[in-house]
Amino acid sequence: MSETPRDPQRDYSDALRDYLARPNEKALRRAYELGRGTLTDGAGVLRIAALHHQAMKEVIPDLSADVEESLLIKRAEEVFIESLMPFEMSLRDYREAVSALRRMNERIEEEAKRIAHALHEEAGGLLASTHLALEELARDLSPQGSERLSLVRQLLGQMDEQLRQLAHEIRPILLDDLGLLPALDFLAKGISKRSGVTITVEGSTDGRLPPPVETTLYRNVQEALNNVIRHAHAGKVAVIVTREARAVRCSVRDDGVGFEVSAVSAARGERGLGHVGLRERLDSLKGTLLITSAPGQGAELLMYIPLEG
Repeated sequence: MSETPRDPQRDYSDALRDYLARPNEKALRRAYELGRGTLTDGAGVLRIAALHHQAMKEVIPDLSADVEESLLIKRAEEVFIESLMPFEMSLRDYREAVSALRRMNERIEEEAKRIAHALHEEAGGLLASTHLALEELARDLSPQGSERLSLVRQLLGQMDEQLRQLAHEIRPILLDDLGLLPALDFLAKGISKRSGVTITVEGSTDGRLPPPVETTLYRNVQEALNNVIRHAHAGKVAVIVTREARAVRCSVRDDGVGFEVSAVSAARGERGLGHVGLRERLDSLKGTLLITSAPGQGAELLMYIPLEG
C-alpha cells in the first residue's frame, strides 16, 4: 500500500489553524518539521513564506470571529518563526563551518610559511656554506680535480635553484613582502618554464589586499594553473586581477580544449572538475567561483571576493 503524497500547503494550513485556535507545542513542532522538510528538499525561505501567506488567507477568515485579530497575528508570527528555525540553524552551522575552515587555512599557511622559511634560509644557508668550503678546497686541487669540483658546484647550484622554487611554491616570500601580483608573476614564470605554456599575469590590486585574500587568490591561481597544465592542453593562459571598489576579481583563462561544464558537473560532480579546494578557500572569505567553458573554446575560472569596509 503506497503512502499518500505529502501536501506541504495543507500540512502548514492545518498546523496554523490548530495553533491559532489553541496554542500548543504539537502544532509548533509540525511547523518546524515542515521547515526542515522544505530545507531538505532544497527549497528556500521564500517557499515557507508562500506557504504561510496562503495559509493565512485560508485560516484567518475562519477564526477572526472567535479570536481577537491582534492575537491571531501574534500567534501566526510564532508559527512562522518556528517554521524558519531549521533555516536559522542551518545558517548558524554554515557560519561556524566557514569560521572553522578559515582557522584551518590560516594554520596551514602558517605551517607552510615555517617550512618555506626553513628551506629558503636554513637549507640555503647550508648550501652557501658548502660553496665556500668548496672554494677553499679548490685551492689545493690539481687542474683535473678542479674540473671535477666545478661539476659538483653546478649540481649544487641546480639544487639551490630548485630549493628556492620549492620554497616559493610552498609559501612565496614575495607574497608576504611585495604582494599578490609579484608573487603570481614569479609563479607563472616558474610553471611556464617547466611546462612550455605561455602564462601572462595582468591587472592591478591598487595597493596591498588583506593577507587572507592574497593567500586565497594565490593558492587558487596556483591550483588552477596546475589543472590547466595537466588537463587543458593549452598554449596560452592569462591571469587577470582587478580591484573594484569593494571587491577583487581574478580570472584564469586558457585556450585549451575546453569542456561542457554542465555535462561534466552532472556526470562527475564538483570533485570531478577538480575545483573543490578552490571553492572551499573562497567560501571562507564569502567569495564565489564561476566556471565558463565549451568544447574547443578554452575555459575561464572567475573568482570574486568581497572586501570588508
